[in-house]
Amino acid sequence: MRATIVQEIPLPNLPSASGIEVIGDVAYVIGDDAPFLYRLDATSLAAGERLTLFETAHFSTGRIPKNLKLDLECLTALTTPAGESGLLVLGSGATAAREQGFWVPLPGTSGAAASVYPLSLSSLYAALRPLLPAGTVLNLEAVAATATELLLFQRTVGSEAGNLVFRLPLVDTLEYLHHHTAQLPAVRRQFYQLPTIDGKPAGFSGATWFAERLFVTASVEDTQDAVLDGAVLGSFVGVLDLSQTSAQPLPVRLAQLELPGGRPYRGKVESVAVRRRLTGNTFELLLVTDDDAGGSTAVAVELAL
Repeated sequence: MRATIVQEIPLPNLPSASGIEVIGDVAYVIGDDAPFLYRLDATSLAAGERLTLFETAHFSTGRIPKNLKLDLECLTALTTPAGESGLLVLGSGATAAREQGFWVPLPGTSGAAASVYPLSLSSLYAALRPLLPAGTVLNLEAVAATATELLLFQRTVGSEAGNLVFRLPLVDTLEYLHHHTAQLPAVRRQFYQLPTIDGKPAGFSGATWFAERLFVTASVEDTQDAVLDGAVLGSFVGVLDLSQTSAQPLPVRLAQLELPGGRPYRGKVESVAVRRRLTGNTFELLLVTDDDAGGSTAVAVELAL
């Protein structure tokens, strides 16, 4: 497996990109300290309309302060049991302020999101915390939806012990999040073994479901704090096999991102979407990165499995 960067495109006026999803010719992007859902052209990445997810008086500097932000890290497209297509946006859960989410329907064929429905995630996250290893802080960094499951990716910085995926039945979980039922469905968990850079373990950062494959990203930071940032050492991308389960951590097929010429890429990848399939086992991915100073970049990658 090899992951080669073919293009890097700055995303001005889009702070701290944390999630991306491509639907047709539109790329939707969220930032972890911004109140908007950004709409870009999926090919050129030219900025389009943006939708306000929530009102805030704390965005005057262009970034919501760390202690106040909702930390929206998780974004996925899915279709509800009623046939409504939309985007699910989730906070990380790392603090009480980060237990908020949103459902954004995508009406018709216009691709423009018109409505936003807030979702309280407190009870869901309270149920997830006891499933974490002792001393681990809940810190969800990605979400993906298959035809049957909602997958929530825990990122445990500074430790190999807490990298896991929570697996929930899709239909029943959506019913719960929309308050159509009071019973949270059973949650399964699977731990994974991720690679290291300079002895520092990677943690999940992004995920998307495409062509019956689960594409994931992971990045390495020199920190052991779920809230505070650390020096970025590099990032990985690859495919996670959902058919495997084990009581022990499972390995994940990942390739370290490379610049042209083979030099390792040192950016912090936050999320992944698939632009298109190039050949049978080669895909063009679109990643977003965050430099922890408010800057964001889109990175086009050719992934050969």
